[in-house]
Order: sequence, then C-alpha cells, then structure tokens
Amino acid sequence: MGRLHYDFSGEHVLVTGASRGIGRAVAEGFAAAGADVTILSSGAGIQETAQEMTARFGRKVAAIECDITDSAAVKAALAPLGRIDVLVNNAGLERITPLLDPDPSIEDTFRRITDINTNGTFYVTRNAVPHMVEGGRIIVTASIWSRVAVPDFAAYITSKHANLGFTRVMAKELGPRGIRVNAVCPGWVRTEAAMLSLKNMSLRTGRSEEDLLAEIVGAQVLPGLLEPEDLAAPYLFLASDGAKDMTGQGLMLDRGEVMA
Repeated sequence: MGRLHYDFSGEHVLVTGASRGIGRAVAEGFAAAGADVTILSSGAGIQETAQEMTARFGRKVAAIECDITDSAAVKAALAPLGRIDVLVNNAGLERITPLLDPDPSIEDTFRRITDINTNGTFYVTRNAVPHMVEGGRIIVTASIWSRVAVPDFAAYITSKHANLGFTRVMAKELGPRGIRVNAVCPGWVRTEAAMLSLKNMSLRTGRSEEDLLAEIVGAQVLPGLLEPEDLAAPYLFLASDGAKDMTGQGLMLDRGEVMA
C-alpha cells in the first residue's frame, strides 16, 4: 500500500463476499493492518481462502459459509460473533439482465441479483449492528453504477442504487449510536465478475472484448484498469480515524470515469 499505514490491532472486521476479488483484497488489507478478520461467503471456497490468509498473515482468519439471502441463516451465522468493529458489506452478484430479452431466465436472474445485493446486504447489516458499539463502522460496496446507468444491467444497477440509498438511510439511523456508514463506488475492476460481464457484453454486441475494454478505459481520466488490491486502501481509510467525520458518503474510486 505504498506509504499508507493503518493499525487495526484489537479490532474485529467482518467482510462478506470475501472468497475472491474485491472482498478478498479488502479482507487481506485489514489482516495486514493487524485486525482480527472474519470472512463470509456462500461458497465452500471461503474455508480455503481463510486458510490461505491465515498462513500468509500468521494470524487466524475465521470463515463463515452462509447464503446471505437466507435471513434465518444470516441470523444464526452472526449470533456467535462477539463485538464487530467494522462491517464490510461486499457480497454481490453482477449479471446482464436486458429488459426486452424474452428469455424467462432473465427474471430469475433479476430476482437473484436483487436478493443478494439488496436483501442480503440488509439482512447482514440488521444482524451485525447488535454486535456493534459506539465507534462502529459499516462500509458498503456500491458501484459507479449507483450514480449512473448503462443498458442491459437493470438488476445490478437497480441494486447498486439501492445500496447507496441504504448507506444514507443507515447513516441517519445509526449516527445517534455513534456508528458511521459509508460506501465505496468502484469503477471497472479486473475481477471475475467484471470480466464475465465484459464477455457477455461482447457476445451481445458483436464487438470484441478488447474493443469494449479499450472504450471503458478510454472513458477514464487516469489510464489503466483497476485491480482488486487497488481498492483495499479506501476501505481502510473509511474505517480509520481519518474518516471520523464522514458518514452517508459514496466514495468514488473509478480513475475519473464519473465525476460526481
């Protein structure tokens, strides 16, 4: 992280959707900064990720396998946890859902995306907050698409607008308890989900993935595609005392693609 140094020793951080991509990079950032980290995902791979992180950082990283769309399962999974100082709501699903595509599976995909990205984020937060005390911090992974829109991603963009709205509501509701709530709004990041979207966009438009990626990067002020590890520092900042006066904000991290 270059010249950035954070110390989260003695703090417990829960990161959802942390088996890979942005979530894993953020969890590793907190672990490197001395935090006690718990990672959560619906896939069995979360156990292996926790083992790899434990070996890398020399401190145990706990893992929870849980489908966050199941409110009862979320409640049971989080009940044994002690104090949570930082909650990172990162779990999410990104797929194309064209409005006029006659394929009936589009509706199933729409429901699944909104169930994970919107309902799941609500369930996790609702059950994590009782474990938080004054000074707690919640960070939501939104998207630049929580501020703008593009064709064919109705479910994902709708859910990300909801995430940003949820962030603002929770900032208002939890502020009196001394809990800050902010969002990070990443642009295009080289993750498995984003590259799958790029592939599907290519198939749908008949344009090459290389051409589409060049157009995406060309819309940025700063060149190059974001990597997952580029996102860790902004999350650590929002969880740090450096952001003690920030709440209800959506921090844009997109190399200047959307200036809002």
